[in-house]
Amino acid sequence: MAVTARTDAEIEGVAAEIRAVGRKALAVPCDVGERAQVDEAVRRVVDGLGPVEILVNSAGVAVSAKLLDTDDALWERHLRVNLTGAFLVTRAVLRGMLDARWGRIINIASIAGRQGYPYVAAYTASKHGLLGLTRALAQEVVTAGVTVNAICPGYVATELTWASARNIQKRTGRAFDEAVQSLAAYSPQKRLIEPEEVAALAVLLASDDARGVTAQAWNVDGGAVQA
Repeated sequence: MAVTARTDAEIEGVAAEIRAVGRKALAVPCDVGERAQVDEAVRRVVDGLGPVEILVNSAGVAVSAKLLDTDDALWERHLRVNLTGAFLVTRAVLRGMLDARWGRIINIASIAGRQGYPYVAAYTASKHGLLGLTRALAQEVVTAGVTVNAICPGYVATELTWASARNIQKRTGRAFDEAVQSLAAYSPQKRLIEPEEVAALAVLLASDDARGVTAQAWNVDGGAVQA
């Protein structure tokens, strides 16, 4: 299994956890928004582990701002990481999947890809685009043994949510825990989604049991979005 992120310490820690359960792991630093880095990372993965059979595009950035406060750099950063990154990595590994006539591509989108939310126009647009990429590619490879699906979580108990809570804390003066609860309140279950819940669905979509499932967007949000 290969894991990628921009920081060596982060991916080495995850790789160590994988090795601790007896599996081979390769940690490859990569900024998915940079084509040269993506091509080099995929080359290293193929050389070290063989052709990529399962791809999970999970890199993401989420910064809240009113549209009038969203400058070009903030807009372009969201599109580059959340959408272009998934495109670049998918394109780099797709040929191998088509040659093998087997592959699984799983894009981690968001419920913000299903409907609009205020103050996150750049994030919402990028995730809507990711769902479009998912559906278009799924149709393109539908007879080639490759499935393409998206998972659309609500707020998950990860650093991305903690960063959003810190932003709320900074803007409103609320306590951090209160800010976290305000995000959890978006779910009818009044809780954050645990990372393991998203991972469990990804494991299912990567399996042969889900070989008939493609071009779908799966919500993991406690019932917040019913579509």
